[in-house]
Amino acid sequence: MLGANGSRTYLLMIQNNAEARASGGIPGALAVLSLNEGKLTLGEQSSAGELGVMSPPLRVEAEQVQIYSTRIGKYVQDVNLTPDFPTAANAAQAMWETKTGQHVDGVISIDPVALGYILDATGPVRITDTELIALASAGLPTELTGANVVETLLSDVYAKIERPVLQDVYFAGVAQEIFAALADGRGNTKGLIDGLARGAAESRVLIWSGLPVEQSVIAEYALSGAIVGPSISPAQFGVYFNDSTGAKMDYYVKRTVQLVKECPSEGYEQTTVRITSTNTAPANAATSLPAYVTGNGIFGIPAGSVQTNIVAYGPVQAHVETAKLDGKNTDFAPYLHANRPVGVLAVRLAPGESKTVEFAFGKIVQHTEPNVTVTPTVQNVNDVIQPTQVAECSPAT
Repeated sequence: MLGANGSRTYLLMIQNNAEARASGGIPGALAVLSLNEGKLTLGEQSSAGELGVMSPPLRVEAEQVQIYSTRIGKYVQDVNLTPDFPTAANAAQAMWETKTGQHVDGVISIDPVALGYILDATGPVRITDTELIALASAGLPTELTGANVVETLLSDVYAKIERPVLQDVYFAGVAQEIFAALADGRGNTKGLIDGLARGAAESRVLIWSGLPVEQSVIAEYALSGAIVGPSISPAQFGVYFNDSTGAKMDYYVKRTVQLVKECPSEGYEQTTVRITSTNTAPANAATSLPAYVTGNGIFGIPAGSVQTNIVAYGPVQAHVETAKLDGKNTDFAPYLHANRPVGVLAVRLAPGESKTVEFAFGKIVQHTEPNVTVTPTVQNVNDVIQPTQVAECSPAT
């Protein structure tokens, strides 16, 4: 895949966690990576806006369309409404090739947090492009580090640069500067490998190959971002977030996810998935934050508020039985994806507001310890995933 037997090209998607999608964030910035005998070069750069709309939409598996709509096959910024990265990457590859005429061998996804891990290894990267320097004069840093890249790309750029097209220019330029540092072999190799490994462990680095032989190997690892297959443990749950505000407010949302292992029932395991979300934006967010960040009510969500579709997956063959919002039973949308039960519930948070959603999964046939994967956000994943809670149960009679 590194071009040992001839040049390879990959579509690079930089997922923007400020606007949540199931596998991380909106793939706003796009670029082509070329690899030849291990040498890395960054080629054509673009954005989701530039790529435009697929008309007619690409055909996507009916089960996933039912849950996530035809938008998966219509807009590149929505291909990852599904948490199944092979589906998202396949769609992104097809869109890129249809719109540009350029074939890519696969898709690589990374987010700004993982870019921070890379910068920790390469050391600070000074911005040298004259256009970027001009944009940075609005108050953005001229040197990017592991400590400032997330805040710069997911918050400050919106406050300092008003026009979305110039925000895209800044994103693309920053990506070029960072990958130029990588291509130059800057920094220490062990640190780089450790950073990429950490990004992969946190689902911030995902890879898909369009070559079936290679993809069959990738599918064995979490790096694949698949929701079904050999990389999925028997009692694995998943919690994913999809923004429906049409804004960049997820930078301000803090979340925790916890599994509660309930008492068995009729020989089956029972597990509750508890998700708590808090909107930490300032009380005056509607006026103090840029309209592009708040969405300015574009989809009927009051400026400063955040609305998220919370999607919970259970293990194969289990059932999603009930949902609660702040301790009270509530309606939710139940689905099935690859024989895994799925529950979806929309939650709206005003500035300072916190809400807890609980999905109860029953009829779990797997008698192994449960674990959970989550959408990578701006938070440290260890702050999001809480230790599993075990209910006190009476001895079986």
